[in-house]
Amino acid sequence: MSYASRLTWLLLTLAVVSCGAPSGYFRLEGRFRNFNQGEFYLYSLDGGRGRLDTIRVADGRFAFEMPVTEPAIYSLVFPNYSELPVFAESGATVEVQGDASHLKEVKVTGTKENDQMTDFRLKVAQMTPPETLKTAEKFIKEHPQAQSSVYLLNKYFLMIPDVDYRKAAVLASLIAKGRPQDERATVLAKRLQTLKEGAVDDRLPAFAAVDVRGQRVSNALLTGELNIINVWSTWNYDSQNVMRQLRQQKKTYGQRLGLVSICLDASQRDCRGFMDRDSISWSVVCDGRMWESPVMQKLGLADIPANIVTDRAGRVLARNMDLIKLKEKIKSTLK
Repeated sequence: MSYASRLTWLLLTLAVVSCGAPSGYFRLEGRFRNFNQGEFYLYSLDGGRGRLDTIRVADGRFAFEMPVTEPAIYSLVFPNYSELPVFAESGATVEVQGDASHLKEVKVTGTKENDQMTDFRLKVAQMTPPETLKTAEKFIKEHPQAQSSVYLLNKYFLMIPDVDYRKAAVLASLIAKGRPQDERATVLAKRLQTLKEGAVDDRLPAFAAVDVRGQRVSNALLTGELNIINVWSTWNYDSQNVMRQLRQQKKTYGQRLGLVSICLDASQRDCRGFMDRDSISWSVVCDGRMWESPVMQKLGLADIPANIVTDRAGRVLARNMDLIKLKEKIKSTLK
Protein backbone atom coordinates (compact mmCIF):
# COMPACT_ATOMS: atom_id res chain seq x y z
CA MET A 1 0.00 0.00 0.00
CA SER A 2 1.42 3.37 -1.01
CA TYR A 3 1.94 6.24 1.43
CA ALA A 4 -0.98 8.14 -0.12
CA SER A 5 -3.24 5.09 0.19
CA ARG A 6 -2.22 4.53 3.82
CA LEU A 7 -2.85 8.19 4.59
CA THR A 8 -6.28 8.06 2.94
CA TRP A 9 -7.15 4.87 4.88
CA LEU A 10 -6.03 6.48 8.15
CA LEU A 11 -8.10 9.62 7.57
CA LEU A 12 -11.18 7.56 6.71
CA THR A 13 -10.69 5.46 9.84
CA LEU A 14 -10.42 8.53 12.02
CA ALA A 15 -13.53 10.00 10.41
CA VAL A 16 -15.53 6.85 11.17
CA VAL A 17 -14.30 6.70 14.77
CA SER A 18 -15.10 10.38 15.35
CA CYS A 19 -18.72 9.87 14.22
CA GLY A 20 -19.66 8.06 17.40
CA ALA A 21 -18.87 8.00 21.10
CA PRO A 22 -17.15 4.94 22.61
CA SER A 23 -19.43 2.03 23.50
CA GLY A 24 -21.04 2.71 26.86
CA TYR A 25 -20.87 6.49 26.37
CA PHE A 26 -23.04 9.15 24.77
CA ARG A 27 -21.63 12.35 23.32
CA LEU A 28 -23.50 15.62 22.89
CA GLU A 29 -21.86 18.42 20.95
CA GLY A 30 -22.83 21.45 18.97
CA ARG A 31 -22.72 25.10 18.20
CA PHE A 32 -25.11 27.96 18.97
CA ARG A 33 -25.45 31.31 17.38
CA ASN A 34 -26.21 34.20 19.77
CA PHE A 35 -24.95 32.17 22.74
CA ASN A 36 -21.23 32.88 22.90
CA GLN A 37 -20.52 32.20 26.57
CA GLY A 38 -22.60 30.63 29.30
CA GLU A 39 -24.07 27.34 30.39
CA PHE A 40 -27.18 25.23 30.19
CA TYR A 41 -28.29 22.07 31.91
CA LEU A 42 -28.98 18.45 31.11
CA TYR A 43 -31.31 16.39 33.25
CA SER A 44 -32.89 12.98 32.99
CA LEU A 45 -36.59 12.69 32.20
CA ASP A 46 -36.74 8.95 32.88
CA GLY A 47 -34.18 8.28 35.59
CA GLY A 48 -31.34 7.72 33.13
CA ARG A 49 -28.75 9.38 35.40
CA GLY A 50 -30.81 10.73 38.23
CA ARG A 51 -28.95 14.01 38.47
CA LEU A 52 -28.44 17.40 36.87
CA ASP A 53 -25.39 18.09 34.69
CA THR A 54 -24.04 21.48 33.65
CA ILE A 55 -22.84 22.00 30.07
CA ARG A 56 -20.63 25.03 29.44
CA VAL A 57 -20.57 26.98 26.20
CA ALA A 58 -17.40 28.74 25.02
CA ASP A 59 -17.20 30.65 21.74
CA GLY A 60 -20.64 29.30 20.93
CA ARG A 61 -19.46 25.70 21.06
CA PHE A 62 -19.87 22.87 23.56
CA ALA A 63 -19.11 19.18 23.95
CA PHE A 64 -20.25 16.83 26.69
CA GLU A 65 -19.79 13.09 27.16
CA MET A 66 -21.42 10.82 29.74
CA PRO A 67 -21.79 7.09 30.42
CA VAL A 68 -24.95 5.60 28.90
CA THR A 69 -25.59 1.87 28.72
CA GLU A 70 -29.31 1.91 27.87
CA PRO A 71 -31.44 4.32 25.81
CA ALA A 72 -32.54 7.27 27.93
CA ILE A 73 -34.45 10.54 27.55
CA TYR A 74 -32.89 13.84 28.60
CA SER A 75 -33.84 17.48 28.47
CA LEU A 76 -31.58 20.41 27.68
CA VAL A 77 -32.64 23.37 29.84
CA PHE A 78 -31.54 26.85 28.82
CA PRO A 79 -31.18 30.03 30.94
CA ASN A 80 -34.64 31.21 29.81
CA TYR A 81 -36.08 27.83 30.96
CA SER A 82 -36.78 26.64 27.42
CA GLU A 83 -36.23 22.92 26.95
CA LEU A 84 -35.16 20.58 24.18
CA PRO A 85 -35.53 16.79 24.35
CA VAL A 86 -32.48 14.64 23.61
CA PHE A 87 -32.47 10.87 23.20
CA ALA A 88 -29.26 9.19 24.34
CA GLU A 89 -27.87 5.85 23.17
CA SER A 90 -24.68 3.97 23.91
CA GLY A 91 -21.98 4.76 21.36
CA ALA A 92 -23.91 7.62 19.74
CA THR A 93 -22.94 11.22 19.11
CA VAL A 94 -25.69 13.81 18.75
CA GLU A 95 -25.21 17.28 17.34
CA VAL A 96 -27.15 20.39 18.36
CA GLN A 97 -27.14 23.29 15.91
CA GLY A 98 -29.11 26.51 15.71
CA ASP A 99 -29.80 29.98 16.97
CA ALA A 100 -30.15 30.23 20.74
CA SER A 101 -32.66 33.06 20.29
CA HIS A 102 -34.93 30.76 18.24
CA LEU A 103 -34.85 27.49 20.17
CA LYS A 104 -37.95 26.10 18.45
CA GLU A 105 -35.89 25.93 15.27
CA VAL A 106 -32.78 24.32 16.82
CA LYS A 107 -31.93 20.94 15.27
CA VAL A 108 -30.88 17.92 17.33
CA THR A 109 -29.58 15.25 14.97
CA GLY A 110 -27.39 12.17 14.81
CA THR A 111 -29.70 9.26 15.65
CA LYS A 112 -33.07 8.14 14.31
CA GLU A 113 -34.88 9.15 17.52
CA ASN A 114 -33.38 12.64 17.56
CA ASP A 115 -33.93 13.13 13.83
CA GLN A 116 -37.59 12.15 14.22
CA MET A 117 -38.10 14.50 17.15
CA THR A 118 -36.45 17.39 15.32
CA ASP A 119 -38.76 16.82 12.35
CA PHE A 120 -41.74 16.78 14.72
CA ARG A 121 -40.70 19.97 16.54
CA LEU A 122 -40.12 21.87 13.31
CA LYS A 123 -43.47 20.69 11.97
CA VAL A 124 -45.50 21.83 15.00
CA ALA A 125 -43.57 25.06 15.64
CA GLN A 126 -46.22 27.19 13.92
CA MET A 127 -49.24 25.02 14.77
CA THR A 128 -52.03 25.86 17.19
CA PRO A 129 -52.19 23.77 20.41
CA PRO A 130 -55.09 21.60 19.11
CA GLU A 131 -53.22 20.96 15.87
CA THR A 132 -50.06 20.08 17.81
CA LEU A 133 -52.03 17.65 19.97
CA LYS A 134 -53.45 15.87 16.92
CA THR A 135 -50.00 15.69 15.35
CA ALA A 136 -48.51 14.21 18.54
CA GLU A 137 -51.28 11.63 18.72
CA LYS A 138 -50.73 10.69 15.07
CA PHE A 139 -46.97 10.37 15.65
CA ILE A 140 -47.47 8.02 18.62
CA LYS A 141 -49.88 5.82 16.69
CA GLU A 142 -47.48 5.60 13.76
CA HIS A 143 -44.34 5.08 15.89
CA PRO A 144 -45.39 3.23 19.09
CA GLN A 145 -41.96 1.59 19.31
CA ALA A 146 -40.11 4.93 19.39
CA GLN A 147 -38.65 6.39 22.54
CA SER A 148 -39.77 9.78 21.25
CA SER A 149 -43.37 8.57 21.57
CA VAL A 150 -42.80 8.10 25.31
CA TYR A 151 -41.67 11.72 25.50
CA LEU A 152 -44.66 13.00 23.49
CA LEU A 153 -47.11 11.03 25.63
CA ASN A 154 -45.76 12.66 28.77
CA LYS A 155 -45.46 16.18 27.34
CA TYR A 156 -48.77 16.49 25.52
CA PHE A 157 -51.09 14.03 27.26
CA LEU A 158 -49.92 13.68 30.87
CA MET A 159 -48.05 16.82 31.97
CA ILE A 160 -51.08 19.05 31.41
CA PRO A 161 -53.72 20.52 33.77
CA ASP A 162 -56.71 18.50 32.48
CA VAL A 163 -55.56 15.01 31.59
CA ASP A 164 -57.78 12.89 29.36
CA TYR A 165 -56.86 9.62 31.05
CA ARG A 166 -58.85 7.54 28.59
CA LYS A 167 -56.94 8.82 25.58
CA ALA A 168 -53.65 8.67 27.48
CA ALA A 169 -54.36 5.07 28.47
CA VAL A 170 -55.00 4.07 24.84
CA LEU A 171 -51.77 5.69 23.65
CA ALA A 172 -49.77 4.24 26.56
CA SER A 173 -51.09 0.77 25.72
CA LEU A 174 -49.90 1.16 22.13
CA ILE A 175 -46.45 2.21 23.34
CA ALA A 176 -46.25 -0.70 25.79
CA LYS A 177 -47.02 -3.13 22.95
CA GLY A 178 -44.54 -1.41 20.66
CA ARG A 179 -41.82 -1.43 23.33
CA PRO A 180 -42.24 -4.80 25.11
CA GLN A 181 -38.71 -4.57 26.55
CA ASP A 182 -39.45 -1.20 28.20
CA GLU A 183 -40.59 -1.94 31.75
CA ARG A 184 -41.41 1.73 32.43
CA ALA A 185 -43.78 1.82 29.46
CA THR A 186 -45.55 -1.29 30.72
CA VAL A 187 -45.92 0.11 34.24
CA LEU A 188 -47.20 3.45 32.90
CA ALA A 189 -49.79 1.71 30.71
CA LYS A 190 -51.08 -0.28 33.69
CA ARG A 191 -51.21 2.83 35.86
CA LEU A 192 -53.18 4.76 33.26
CA GLN A 193 -55.65 1.92 32.90
CA THR A 194 -56.36 2.51 36.59
CA LEU A 195 -56.43 6.29 36.33
CA LYS A 196 -59.00 6.28 33.53
CA GLU A 197 -61.57 4.98 36.01
CA GLY A 198 -63.88 7.75 37.15
CA ALA A 199 -62.96 10.19 34.40
CA VAL A 200 -64.53 13.65 34.46
CA ASP A 201 -68.23 13.51 33.49
CA ASP A 202 -68.38 9.76 34.20
CA ARG A 203 -69.94 8.24 37.28
CA LEU A 204 -67.67 7.58 40.23
CA PRO A 205 -66.73 3.87 40.35
CA ALA A 206 -68.40 1.93 43.14
CA PHE A 207 -66.02 1.41 46.06
CA ALA A 208 -66.15 0.01 49.58
CA ALA A 209 -63.70 0.12 52.48
CA VAL A 210 -63.51 0.37 56.26
CA ASP A 211 -62.38 3.59 57.92
CA VAL A 212 -60.00 3.92 60.88
CA ARG A 213 -62.96 3.87 63.29
CA GLY A 214 -64.21 0.57 61.89
CA GLN A 215 -67.11 2.07 59.96
CA ARG A 216 -68.02 0.99 56.44
CA VAL A 217 -67.22 3.58 53.76
CA SER A 218 -68.74 3.56 50.27
CA ASN A 219 -70.40 5.73 47.65
CA ALA A 220 -73.44 5.83 49.91
CA LEU A 221 -71.66 8.35 52.17
CA LEU A 222 -71.35 10.88 49.37
CA THR A 223 -74.79 12.44 49.67
CA GLY A 224 -73.85 16.12 49.76
CA GLU A 225 -74.70 18.66 47.11
CA LEU A 226 -70.95 18.55 46.51
CA ASN A 227 -68.69 15.66 47.55
CA ILE A 228 -64.92 15.36 47.81
CA ILE A 229 -62.67 12.34 48.16
CA ASN A 230 -59.16 13.51 49.00
CA VAL A 231 -55.79 11.81 49.52
CA TRP A 232 -53.46 12.90 52.30
CA SER A 233 -50.82 11.67 54.79
CA THR A 234 -49.14 12.82 57.98
CA TRP A 235 -45.82 13.04 56.11
CA ASN A 236 -47.03 15.36 53.36
CA TYR A 237 -47.45 18.98 54.48
CA ASP A 238 -49.47 20.16 51.46
CA SER A 239 -52.02 17.40 51.93
CA GLN A 240 -52.31 18.21 55.66
CA ASN A 241 -53.09 21.80 54.73
CA VAL A 242 -55.86 20.58 52.42
CA MET A 243 -57.32 18.54 55.28
CA ARG A 244 -57.38 21.59 57.57
CA GLN A 245 -58.99 23.72 54.88
CA LEU A 246 -61.63 21.05 54.28
CA ARG A 247 -62.33 20.99 58.02
CA GLN A 248 -63.14 24.71 57.86
CA GLN A 249 -65.35 24.20 54.82
CA LYS A 250 -67.16 21.36 56.58
CA LYS A 251 -67.89 23.64 59.53
CA THR A 252 -69.35 26.22 57.15
CA TYR A 253 -71.48 23.97 54.95
CA GLY A 254 -72.21 20.95 57.13
CA GLN A 255 -74.08 18.10 55.42
CA ARG A 256 -74.19 19.98 52.13
CA LEU A 257 -70.50 19.06 51.71
CA GLY A 258 -69.75 15.35 51.70
CA LEU A 259 -66.22 14.28 52.59
CA VAL A 260 -64.27 11.02 52.55
CA SER A 261 -60.49 10.95 52.93
CA ILE A 262 -57.84 8.34 52.15
CA CYS A 263 -54.69 8.43 54.26
CA LEU A 264 -51.51 6.99 52.75
CA ASP A 265 -49.81 6.41 56.09
CA ALA A 266 -48.44 2.94 56.77
CA SER A 267 -49.61 3.32 60.39
CA GLN A 268 -53.24 3.77 61.40
CA ARG A 269 -52.05 5.12 64.76
CA ASP A 270 -50.29 8.06 63.09
CA CYS A 271 -53.40 8.72 61.05
CA ARG A 272 -55.70 8.66 64.07
CA GLY A 273 -53.31 10.90 65.99
CA PHE A 274 -53.57 13.62 63.33
CA MET A 275 -57.36 13.23 63.16
CA ASP A 276 -57.69 13.65 66.91
CA ARG A 277 -55.38 16.68 67.06
CA ASP A 278 -57.13 18.42 64.15
CA SER A 279 -60.69 17.35 64.98
CA ILE A 280 -61.30 15.49 61.73
CA SER A 281 -64.79 14.09 62.09
CA TRP A 282 -65.53 12.54 58.69
CA SER A 283 -64.55 9.05 57.51
CA VAL A 284 -60.87 8.44 56.77
CA VAL A 285 -59.68 5.21 55.17
CA CYS A 286 -56.16 4.07 56.15
CA ASP A 287 -55.41 0.41 55.45
CA GLY A 288 -51.61 0.71 55.73
CA ARG A 289 -51.03 -0.27 52.10
CA MET A 290 -50.24 3.27 50.94
CA TRP A 291 -50.37 3.57 47.12
CA GLU A 292 -51.26 -0.12 46.84
CA SER A 293 -54.51 0.50 48.71
CA PRO A 294 -57.39 -1.15 46.82
CA VAL A 295 -59.57 1.94 47.20
CA MET A 296 -56.82 4.11 45.64
CA GLN A 297 -56.63 1.78 42.66
CA LYS A 298 -60.40 1.45 42.37
CA LEU A 299 -60.82 5.22 42.19
CA GLY A 300 -57.85 5.80 39.89
CA LEU A 301 -55.92 7.87 42.43
CA ALA A 302 -52.13 7.88 42.30
CA ASP A 303 -50.85 11.18 43.73
CA ILE A 304 -50.71 13.18 46.93
CA PRO A 305 -52.41 15.55 47.46
CA ALA A 306 -55.15 14.33 45.15
CA ASN A 307 -58.92 14.57 45.01
CA ILE A 308 -62.09 13.67 43.17
CA VAL A 309 -65.08 16.04 43.22
CA THR A 310 -68.58 14.70 42.51
CA ASP A 311 -72.15 15.92 42.56
CA ARG A 312 -75.00 14.32 44.52
CA ALA A 313 -75.72 11.90 41.66
CA GLY A 314 -72.14 10.59 41.72
CA ARG A 315 -71.01 12.30 38.52
CA VAL A 316 -67.33 13.26 38.57
CA LEU A 317 -67.03 17.03 38.21
CA ALA A 318 -63.26 17.37 38.55
CA ARG A 319 -60.09 15.54 39.54
CA ASN A 320 -56.96 16.73 41.30
CA MET A 321 -57.95 20.36 41.75
CA ASP A 322 -55.41 22.52 43.56
CA LEU A 323 -56.47 24.00 46.89
CA ILE A 324 -57.42 27.42 45.54
CA LYS A 325 -59.63 25.98 42.80
CA LEU A 326 -61.08 23.44 45.20
CA LYS A 327 -62.20 26.18 47.61
CA GLU A 328 -63.60 28.20 44.71
CA LYS A 329 -65.57 25.15 43.54
CA ILE A 330 -67.01 24.59 47.02
CA LYS A 331 -68.00 28.25 47.37
CA SER A 332 -69.56 28.57 43.91
CA THR A 333 -71.56 25.36 44.32
CA LEU A 334 -72.75 25.77 47.90
CA LYS A 335 -73.13 29.54 48.19
